[in-house]
Amino acid sequence: MLDLRRLQLLREFAEQGTIAATAASLGYTPSAVSQQLAALEREVGAQLLDRSARSAELTETGRLLAEQAEQILAMVEAAESVLAEQRGVVTGRVTVTAFPTGAVAFAPRLAERLRRHSAMQLVLRQTMEGSGVRQVSAGEADIALVDIWTGRPPDTGAGKIRHELLLRDPMVLAVPEDHQLADPARPVELHRLVGESWIAAPQGEPSRYGTDALLADVGGAPAAAWEFEGLATILGLVSRGIGIAAVPALALTAGTTGLAFRRLPGEAPARGVYASVRAASLRRPAIDVTLRALRRAAGDVQRDLAEVLDRIPGA
Repeated sequence: MLDLRRLQLLREFAEQGTIAATAASLGYTPSAVSQQLAALEREVGAQLLDRSARSAELTETGRLLAEQAEQILAMVEAAESVLAEQRGVVTGRVTVTAFPTGAVAFAPRLAERLRRHSAMQLVLRQTMEGSGVRQVSAGEADIALVDIWTGRPPDTGAGKIRHELLLRDPMVLAVPEDHQLADPARPVELHRLVGESWIAAPQGEPSRYGTDALLADVGGAPAAAWEFEGLATILGLVSRGIGIAAVPALALTAGTTGLAFRRLPGEAPARGVYASVRAASLRRPAIDVTLRALRRAAGDVQRDLAEVLDRIPGA
């Protein structure tokens, strides 16, 4: 009998490519991963990894088993979901990961709606941008709240992952409270702001796509733009007069003082906020009630965003 946890390790190794990356992804030590994969080789009776002093890669047998592991693990989860559905009782632990501003906005609403299900446990974790879908795919999380700036939904992994659009979150301009644009009578003209000190996420971060799209028609983001990770950090710097920034409207929930916000001219770039979940787990009652709670919470968040945007001076 093949050990399912070891199959999960093999599948993760196939995705990550190294023992160290697999260990970091799943929260193990490299030594533990190596030992478990060696134990799997003994179970199978074949070499799965071709090891050298500095690296390891899958053998042909290892690649074949990793492909089968994907299907085996999905079938096991689907069977567990059907059995849970038959029992009709909402039980078990559901792990939700979310990007930071999504976690802040959704956590209280989600907890309020799920607390009546006393036999289930909700775990909500903040995650690094861009890693939510990978965590769901690897089985580290059940549902991920992910933000997508491209206008296209995330990849489904050949149907393995389902994505549901929950809301759209437009960008707004954040400036220090003593900035000239803190005066609502002054128009927001992007071409006049190119010379400002812009603070943006580093290249490759999801929110940087929104800043680049916003400034594309006026020459793009300045080459000397300050780059910092994390919207809370960016807003803190803006509040200290270091520069200006374009941020998602959900960032207004951070409560940072010393800031003024303005709506952007035209159709501002917006991110889509999606709930991503493994297709094999959709029939689990706990997953179903959590997704329904997320949909209702998203409706509340969208209404709150609309009210906040109505109070922000226009361009």
